[in-house]
Amino acid sequence: MATVLWAERLLEQPEKEALSFQSSISVDKRLVFVDIQGSQSHVKMLAKQGILSAETAAILDKELSRIARDVEQGTLKIDDNAEDIHSFIENVLTERLGDIGRTIHAGRSRNDQVATDFRLYLKCAVSEIIHEVHATVTTVLDKAEAYAATIMPGYTHVQRAQPITVGFHLTAWASALIRDSTRFQDALKRFDECPLGAGALATSTLALDREYTASDLGFNGPVLNAMDAVSDRDFALECAAACAIVQTHLSRFCEDIILWSSAEFNFMHVADKWSTGSSIMPQKKNPDFAELIRGKTGRVNGNIVCLLTVLKGLPYAYAKDLQEDKEALFDSIDTVKQSLRMFRGMFATASFHEEQMKSACTGGFLEATDAAEYLVKKGLPFRTAHEVVARVVRDCIESQQHHIAERSLHDLKVHSTLFEADIYDLLRPEHCVNARTVHGGTNPQEVLRQINVLRTMYAAQ
Repeated sequence: MATVLWAERLLEQPEKEALSFQSSISVDKRLVFVDIQGSQSHVKMLAKQGILSAETAAILDKELSRIARDVEQGTLKIDDNAEDIHSFIENVLTERLGDIGRTIHAGRSRNDQVATDFRLYLKCAVSEIIHEVHATVTTVLDKAEAYAATIMPGYTHVQRAQPITVGFHLTAWASALIRDSTRFQDALKRFDECPLGAGALATSTLALDREYTASDLGFNGPVLNAMDAVSDRDFALECAAACAIVQTHLSRFCEDIILWSSAEFNFMHVADKWSTGSSIMPQKKNPDFAELIRGKTGRVNGNIVCLLTVLKGLPYAYAKDLQEDKEALFDSIDTVKQSLRMFRGMFATASFHEEQMKSACTGGFLEATDAAEYLVKKGLPFRTAHEVVARVVRDCIESQQHHIAERSLHDLKVHSTLFEADIYDLLRPEHCVNARTVHGGTNPQEVLRQINVLRTMYAAQ
């Protein structure tokens, strides 16, 4: 095990396995560059405040840049035996600079250091997720526009309900993704505060300038309260929750794709390169990518529960439990970004079987609501109209008919004299779709309007 920063306090150090157990280097080594960035800002502030000489600060800054370059180029390997990435960098600095390296931690604790690193890393990572979400929205909306007038059955309870269009269905997907984007943006606003200078929990007797380091690191300002700065992991919870919601949306979209691409539905063709085969059944073509996105959602959803559970019993200030904050969130971030890319590639190459979807709108009485509203327009109370059409549907089923239009006008008038010959044209799937011009409806022109609104929304984000 590498030298630990607190070694002089204890007569005995924990055994090797125990030190490894409490090490976080395997998880937090991805913070190496933001840790160096934070250290360089801290050094500049210490020089500005006269706590370090300008000469010492310049030496530290130069060596930190060299360490970053060496790590990036692979000439300096991160020691997996180090306690954490912060200890590793400080130990390297001390090995190279001697006592000058020992000056860097003045006015700083690993508590505020790691909180700063974490927020710096998440500012970048969340921006990357927002980019991936926007790219996915574009893919979905492009497909929605191409199929804005393509008729398909709409479902509730996985039962055929009303005729809609593919574009209408996909615009619903895109609406969910836009909300996902705004959740991440809202989270960014709330954690755009800098913990650096909070120390262990109560700042320092040294004349630190927290406003300077916050500004230098690109934060909106310092965290108001030092104890809150090191205790708070709300930002991690918000990011984990936003990850869980977008992953759940992707899972639901994939469930649609899995159903639509099945032989029973046959609404969609998933490209061969986004499918797999069976090791035993030669004929199989499986939607494994969609299934994996759906499956990974369980772990992403579990990560938010993990973080909530870590935090729920902690007294307010720093505790080692908080070391467990990163692994779960990093996993969620990595999984969401990859799932968005995989979904986008899979969906961009998919196509729809238009005739199959349209034919599925005939049968199952998807026109029943339109028949009831036809009677409402003629003055019948809706509940009465609903009962009339329900009886018509029951007659159809008893006569083994699959569409209300199969009933004669005489048969319809048995239930209501308000039925006239014009009802038959209104029961066609095309009319059922086109008649829904209400804001948010499935009329193709209205769908195109919704698509334009969504494009404007994410372009403005």
